[in-house]
Amino acid sequence: MRTRTRASFVAAAAAFLLVAAVDSSAAASDSQPVHLVSPGDPYAACDISGDGSGTNYPSAEDEPYVTASALDPRNTVGIFQQDRWSNGGARGLTATYSHDGRHFTETPLPFTHCASGGLNYQRASDGWVSTGPDGTVYASGLVFDSTDARNGVAASTSYDGGRTWTHTVPLIDDTQAQFTDDKNSVTADPVHPGVAYQVWDRIDEDDSAKVYDGPGYISITRDGGRHWSTARPFVDTSVVPHSQTIGNVIVVDPRTDTLYDVFDWQTYDIDYTAGTFTPTDLHFGIAKSTDEGRTWSKPVTVAKDTAVSEVDPNAPGDSTKALRAGGDLPNVAIDPHTGELYVAYEGSDFSGGAYNSVELTHSTDGGRTWSAPTRVNQVATAPAFTPSISVDARGTVALTYYDLRYLTAGNTTTLPTAAWLLTFPRGAENHPTERRISRVFDWLQAPYAGWGHFLGDYEGLAADGPFAVRPLFVETNDNAPQDSTDAYSGLFPTTGYGPFAAAATATPRATALQAAQPHRVIR
Repeated sequence: MRTRTRASFVAAAAAFLLVAAVDSSAAASDSQPVHLVSPGDPYAACDISGDGSGTNYPSAEDEPYVTASALDPRNTVGIFQQDRWSNGGARGLTATYSHDGRHFTETPLPFTHCASGGLNYQRASDGWVSTGPDGTVYASGLVFDSTDARNGVAASTSYDGGRTWTHTVPLIDDTQAQFTDDKNSVTADPVHPGVAYQVWDRIDEDDSAKVYDGPGYISITRDGGRHWSTARPFVDTSVVPHSQTIGNVIVVDPRTDTLYDVFDWQTYDIDYTAGTFTPTDLHFGIAKSTDEGRTWSKPVTVAKDTAVSEVDPNAPGDSTKALRAGGDLPNVAIDPHTGELYVAYEGSDFSGGAYNSVELTHSTDGGRTWSAPTRVNQVATAPAFTPSISVDARGTVALTYYDLRYLTAGNTTTLPTAAWLLTFPRGAENHPTERRISRVFDWLQAPYAGWGHFLGDYEGLAADGPFAVRPLFVETNDNAPQDSTDAYSGLFPTTGYGPFAAAATATPRATALQAAQPHRVIR
């Protein structure tokens, strides 16, 4: 597991000044209709003594994703990392499911040895779920060992709304150190029952042969998850030396059954003697397939990737307070009525390279051309992180993200953070509704994973019927390292205000951050 570091962005150094203060002691469900969905720890008794070095955070849940059934939106399944490790992955992945939309039950996913009947891997990461038109739920997980080079991507399937999981198999099982599988996702075809697509990037890195390549890989099921096709590359990065994809996610246009895969394309100048990787091109790309994933077009550029490293604005040089969020990873959604594509991502275009905002671009011509990016997070001077996006059947766009608008000048002991939900009707991005969906919590209580305090490289958000969305996100607790994070979910209408009106927001004064260095994400 290795981190690539980009060239620095130059930015002025200044204090982060905000004027608001809120009561952060209330539970998430006190001010907004969200509920704890991770009350237990199915891996608490697992023996991890042979699973490698690092710090394990018991009962810590991170990096959730969520899906709702088109047959009955009350049937909801979420997934998250369970018991995060400091140096990659977790003891396993946990599913949380509901058949009434409110009460959730946890169940272990069989991706590691910590789950009964699980695959023989030490750790798992990058959980993803998607529901087909017949109600079949497909799960994807990154699986690997910490004590050797073995790693891959695995699939599991549920035919009872997340209660039980079966047909758990590795889609790829790499054992050579030069190969690293990463950032997987799964998408059920909304038109064809039984069809689903798993995609990820597979890094081929051999320093002695001066090889660095990271194509997108795909595996497809056409029989409801009972069998998956042999994994193969479908986004070719060898055409540009020292390139890779990351964050591959497929969406499907239900009108035409066209598949779109969105990803981050990263190209490096590599000095093998010095061991340095200097980025030369970073952009989001899209490829499409009109034959259910059998063949794919050449990628088209969506937008430049201008994300900078996520840091504590009041202590940008303190590595113990570094953050890890969704930089470099696009989140994509499609309007099922018009086929309009939306891509949300972290970018620094609106701060002159100083800090990240949530940026949004869209395409009305099948991904051939894209609008100029716009900033959609509502407090311009507050860094914003980890956008998720969905579009419902009426064309209402919803985004969730975290921001730091409640951080005050001089506070270097805590990092007040909140999660927000933004919605707007089709074509009305200039007139959104924003509401707070979490309590205000201290991000610095999150597990320290790799290079920063970690809530997840992504969070979950799904259209839940024609008039609501369901986020699944992580908050921290105040008793780290035990039970340092938990997952919450709720149902939010996409029209009107009523009892779901946004919490009072603050208007901060100007801010700037010291130079930041984004990174390539792994595990």
